[in-house]
Amino acid sequence: MTMDLSLFWFALIIFATLMYIIMDGFDLGVGMLFAVEHTRSRRDVMVNTVAPVWDGNETWLVLGGAALFGAFPQAYAAITDYLAVPLTLMLLGLIFRGVAFEFRVNATHSHRAFWDKSFMLGSFVATFTQGMVAGALVQGFSGSSTSLFPWLTPFTVFCGVGLVVAWSLLGSTWLVLKCDGELALRMRHISILLLGLFLVILLGVSVFCPLTQPFIARRWFSLPGFWYLLPVPLLVGVCSFQLARTLRQNNTHRNPFIMAIMLVFLGFAGLGVSLWPFLLPPSMTLWDAAAPAASQRFMLPGALFILPVILGYTWWSYHVFRGKVTADGGYH
Repeated sequence: MTMDLSLFWFALIIFATLMYIIMDGFDLGVGMLFAVEHTRSRRDVMVNTVAPVWDGNETWLVLGGAALFGAFPQAYAAITDYLAVPLTLMLLGLIFRGVAFEFRVNATHSHRAFWDKSFMLGSFVATFTQGMVAGALVQGFSGSSTSLFPWLTPFTVFCGVGLVVAWSLLGSTWLVLKCDGELALRMRHISILLLGLFLVILLGVSVFCPLTQPFIARRWFSLPGFWYLLPVPLLVGVCSFQLARTLRQNNTHRNPFIMAIMLVFLGFAGLGVSLWPFLLPPSMTLWDAAAPAASQRFMLPGALFILPVILGYTWWSYHVFRGKVTADGGYH
């Protein structure tokens, strides 16, 4: 019995995407939270919480994109063609954000405000366009559209706003984990507000998907699919309750971030189960888009080598820089 390499590469892309969501999600969220924190010393602490890991977090985006290009070239070509504008804006946002991250440290006092705003704006643009890309993938690609920007719809904008809220929730709970004092307390209050917004947006997406995609409606509301998906909303309710409870307990620092990660994971998992096995709904499955088996086998040794390396240095960087961040950039 031979292994289905398309399934392996699909699993690798999903894993890389999930790692990127978790790691760069809170990273981008911290940048966007500059909008609610204007004190320079606190902004410095916020940046110091992600300074040792932010660039490594984006490695997962590169890995997922490279795997998609090599293993599913038809899907890669369709996505980059159809979503060229939002993907380009996302990359520009990430680049501008990275430049601002480095420049704000050495900027003169008169220029510091500009680079702070640039860091915040780059984080927002990257996040919002990622949400629009995700929304466009969910609503499906239509070759019959006469719109100049067929990916620009109320739903994709809604998804863009939703991802801004989700990443901000990850960022605020990350700061609860990594900071002390007034900043951590402020982020607890902000996290509760973001949790409410996140649940509203999650409900909106959950209503939209079955109404617009018949195959999703059949999967959600027919047996046995209904029973397979039922744990997802139940777990969302449990995690939301736990997150709200732990945010009100000032002696818990790790649990809010863990619960926020679980909520984002459940949203990702529910979406993945709903769309399976389509890479591009409503017609292109992962097997339709797959590269020849010989090409997939050729890339396999490189993937099996690089994946443990990335996991290793990711674990090491988070292990070394564990603990709370102090005002002077140290750890305790």
